[in-house]
Amino acid sequence: MERTRRSVLAAGASVGVVGAAGCLGGGNGGGDGGDGENSLDTGEYDCDLEEPADPDLDYQPTLGDSDAGVLVQAFEDFTCPHCATYKLEHFPTIREDYVEPGDVRYEHWDFPIPVEEAWAVPVASAARGVGDREGDEAFFEFSAAAYESQGEYSGEAIGAAAEAAGADPCPAIADAQFSAYEDASSSDKSEGESMGVSGTPMIFVDGEAVDGYEADAIAAAVDEAL
Repeated sequence: MERTRRSVLAAGASVGVVGAAGCLGGGNGGGDGGDGENSLDTGEYDCDLEEPADPDLDYQPTLGDSDAGVLVQAFEDFTCPHCATYKLEHFPTIREDYVEPGDVRYEHWDFPIPVEEAWAVPVASAARGVGDREGDEAFFEFSAAAYESQGEYSGEAIGAAAEAAGADPCPAIADAQFSAYEDASSSDKSEGESMGVSGTPMIFVDGEAVDGYEADAIAAAVDEAL
């Protein structure tokens, strides 16, 4: 189940990917996930999956100073290879240089295209559930670990990502099984569409779309906004 960052990047030529524009959708990958009908393979985790009760659909994963003068919004699809590249290779620079010093408030927004229909919303639901229960840091830790397993998603992979974030794997698997946060992801997508998002990842700095998702491009936009 181990997947290196190099292997994630090598997967970037999959369906729905068009150069620097990122993932434009059109995929319909196979596999079980998220409809509440077919149980996920939990592998080593002995989980009795029950539909989550009262998920916080208003939860928005956020990092940084809430009073920061610059807002960065990132729209992502957990099944988009370009999103994996962004989150694993470029986001850490933005976090270190701008989020941690308090210069920007950073928000994650779901935009399930989906590149892979079976997993886009289930993995997003698992991530939100982890963040809802354990906090924003756990959400972003889960996200990175999940992206490491992109292309090999399963109940067990979701459980492992939850453990990597210091969270209980079974509730995360249940969130994926029942797509517990689907309405929140749909709301995020609607907001993205109203802002002109058509592919992922797409980054906005104070409401203005960044041309590309590379750290240098985002940094330039943030520097201009500061």
